[in-house]
Amino acid sequence: MKKSKFSESQITQALKSHEMGKKVADICRELRISENTFYIWKRKYGGMDAEMLRRYKELERENSKLKQMYADLSLDHRILKDVIEKKL
Repeated sequence: MKKSKFSESQITQALKSHEMGKKVADICRELRISENTFYIWKRKYGGMDAEMLRRYKELERENSKLKQMYADLSLDHRILKDVIEKKL
């Protein structure tokens, strides 16, 4: 997944400036992003402060590690099951 060139604090700052009344077009022009990107940020991070956003990112990383662990264990289980079936 591509890493954003914007930090979490920059994203939340952009969203807060919009909540304060700044136009989306002006924010996008300043940050050199498309309006589509801004609305994706708003949908994903709307209502979060910097601390909540950091925690969200941490949970996403932990979730991906757990999914990888599950996939590895599932594969091991399948291999062991196949070995047992061949012996019988």
